Amino acid sequence: MTLQEATNYFKSLKTETTKKSEIKVYNQFIEILSKLENREFTTHEIQSIEVELDSLNLKSNPENRKKIVKKSLLKFEKYLRDTFSLTSKGYYTNLGVSLGVLFGVVAGILIGERFERSLGISFGICMGLFIGVFIGRRLDSKVKAAGNIL
Repeated sequence: MTLQEATNYFKSLKTETTKKSEIKVYNQFIEILSKLENREFTTHEIQSIEVELDSLNLKSNPENRKKIVKKSLLKFEKYLRDTFSLTSKGYYTNLGVSLGVLFGVVAGILIGERFERSLGISFGICMGLFIGVFIGRRLDSKVKAAGNIL
């Protein structure tokens, strides 16, 4: 399946549904595919992307199409990230926030042993969040400067 065929397929799926959540997933796929069409790739790289699109089995008719397409979108984004070092906008910021809050809770529990527990946990979450956002934004800006953002 070529990039143009995939884009047309998702546009047709988008017109068939009225559910906002499905439309959002289709729009994400269309956006990624259109940005890939605008990038300069060798013929070998384009062929490998098309082979990956074929392996996703997008044209099957499952009962829960949104769930299958969402999983396919995540798999396709992982493929682009691993193969071409292409990430979506805000990828590292989201990852930094998640990990920052996670480690912030742990740090907050450790800090909370000396002070009031709820105060320690809230302080840990806040600090983890700020550190995660800071690191994530820095990594996102590096990726953007390198031109590897979708």
